[in-house]
Amino acid sequence: MTKILRIINRFNVGGPVNNALYLSRYLDSKFETKLIGGIHTEEEISAEFMFQELEVSYELIPEMSRSIKLWSDFVAYRKISKIIKEYQPDIVHTHASKAGLIGRLAAIRHGVPVIIHTFHGHVFHSYFGWLKTRVFITIEQILALKTNAIIAISPLQLQELSQTFKIAPTRKFHLIPLGFNLDPYIQRQDEKREAFRSKYQLKEQEIAICIIGRLVPIKNHALFIEALAELKTTHQLTFRAFVVGDGFLKAELLEQAEKLGLSTSQDTKPADVCFTSWITDTAPVYAGCDIVALSSKNEGTPVTLIEAQAALKPIVSTPAGGTEDILYPSSFHKISLPNPKDFAQNIRDIMVLLQTEKPAEAIRKVCIDRFAYQNLVNKMQMLYTKLLK
Repeated sequence: MTKILRIINRFNVGGPVNNALYLSRYLDSKFETKLIGGIHTEEEISAEFMFQELEVSYELIPEMSRSIKLWSDFVAYRKISKIIKEYQPDIVHTHASKAGLIGRLAAIRHGVPVIIHTFHGHVFHSYFGWLKTRVFITIEQILALKTNAIIAISPLQLQELSQTFKIAPTRKFHLIPLGFNLDPYIQRQDEKREAFRSKYQLKEQEIAICIIGRLVPIKNHALFIEALAELKTTHQLTFRAFVVGDGFLKAELLEQAEKLGLSTSQDTKPADVCFTSWITDTAPVYAGCDIVALSSKNEGTPVTLIEAQAALKPIVSTPAGGTEDILYPSSFHKISLPNPKDFAQNIRDIMVLLQTEKPAEAIRKVCIDRFAYQNLVNKMQMLYTKLLK
């Protein structure tokens, strides 16, 4: 039996947790997994319900937080070291930056045979100033020397990590895309669409635009709000927008929308922009909306755009992270310049296109072929086996 200690930053809904969840649940029986990680932040939604549904157990390390806290990080390191000594894993596989730092340091110290790290995104631009960013890059370069394999989740990310930021030589990288259960975004779409649009009092002719994610600076919702104002004032278009998520910028974004002449609501009342807070089951959101937007400055692989393609929804996105790698070439997929006028123009173009056409079924098929969780599990098992040999 091969023992794997899997370490993630925190148990919040998102790509890293999906990755860890499906690997922990569906790896071959010759692999045994122990899953540990930190607690989700107040601006995020807990992923506990996902683990309950798939009956996957996990252990919390409360001290492992999103932000840098030296004493808490040291306590987390001590706890992970203790787990490694007791569990004696053959492989330590870390996911995302904080888990990658603390987990790999502990694994290196205790001589774990195989150490693997997955980059789900990175903080090497748009997060911090030059000096702090340089420090993080240097830390990753040092850790990479003792890491047996580094996993990138998109071709663009692999290129950035190996060529732009020179984290490690290309030969040390392995390209393994994220994996998901995409059935909820395919099945019973008419029923889910009717339920969502009825709840939010959407008329049949109204175009609904949704954006899903934490309300924090890196997600750049301000750009989305400005684009909506441009749509309303310049293009004279009728729409309803739904901001699904929460975070410390919520009050600021509400104020911004009102100043730009957009009506807002925080419940089911009709308005130009509805701030719904978190919605645990997002499948009805995709079914009920007509266009999915993403305005981020930086991303790893944007999960919302994978789910949108499975739901056959048009997309307008900034070129953040691996966005261009995952979008199927289509007139219904627009990569926008990060300015309100271009973003609004792309939304307008899709609204016009939707009057006569629908996205091709091939978009969904390719999305499922690339991002089904079975592919993730199979590729990871092959890598584990190869490295153990």
